[in-house]
Amino acid sequence: MPEEQLGQDALRTETVSMPVAGMASAPEMDTALRLSIYLRCLAIQGSWNYEILVGNGVGFCVEPALRQLPGGVDGPLYREALARQSVYFNAHPYLAALAIGALARAEVEQVAPQRIERFRTALCGPLGSVGDRLVWAAWLPACSLVALLLFGVGGSALVVALGFLGLYNLGHFGLRDWALRAGWRHGLRVATALGHPVLQHGPRYIGRVSAVLGGLALPLAVHRAMGGPAPLTPIPVGVAVVTPLLAVLLVRLQGRAEGWRVVLFLLAAFVLYSVVR
Repeated sequence: MPEEQLGQDALRTETVSMPVAGMASAPEMDTALRLSIYLRCLAIQGSWNYEILVGNGVGFCVEPALRQLPGGVDGPLYREALARQSVYFNAHPYLAALAIGALARAEVEQVAPQRIERFRTALCGPLGSVGDRLVWAAWLPACSLVALLLFGVGGSALVVALGFLGLYNLGHFGLRDWALRAGWRHGLRVATALGHPVLQHGPRYIGRVSAVLGGLALPLAVHRAMGGPAPLTPIPVGVAVVTPLLAVLLVRLQGRAEGWRVVLFLLAAFVLYSVVR
């Protein structure tokens, strides 16, 4: 995507071309600090508004790390850093943890304020577009199709709900944790983390899996919704298996077989089956 590519190019320019000024290295993020920031990340949208979006949330999440600055919470460095991190910011709420980890480390290292501000601005575009494609356009639909499949094979409402929530939050919480760790580890060179294979290629592979899940789930779910017999009988299982295989076949035959001919053949086969049966 052009906008995403421009944002990542700007981020690489900002993080690679200039040396980091400040302390030689940030202190290790101990367990207590990481847990504190992580739990705050879960509430990053709690103060969302149309003026600065999640800006206040970023400041709220970074605040535990800022206490390590010289002078503590009563010092001018703490107040200036907190004010700097509480202005406009827009990113996917899950991948915002990547920015939070990197910004927290930059503040602890006392990087020049002007550079932190430029870096903060450059993060918005990439974190928004990458997160939207990975989570909203790929992971969420895939988890929904798994829930639909559970319903189709006879799962109760509780099983369907727990299946969806368990699978979705496994990815959700895991992504936030990875993002926070990667942000702190890479600091201002966080563009490296944005090149992770899961972020770059995950949406494409999850989309392919979703296509197969859809072919399995939809026939079974419709069969159950129409009040058909037990779903795990030869006919509905056969339809559920053949549907994704047919989709793969149509993709393979693209340009060599017209879709309407394939559909007409299948319709004739179903009519023949109904008559013989």
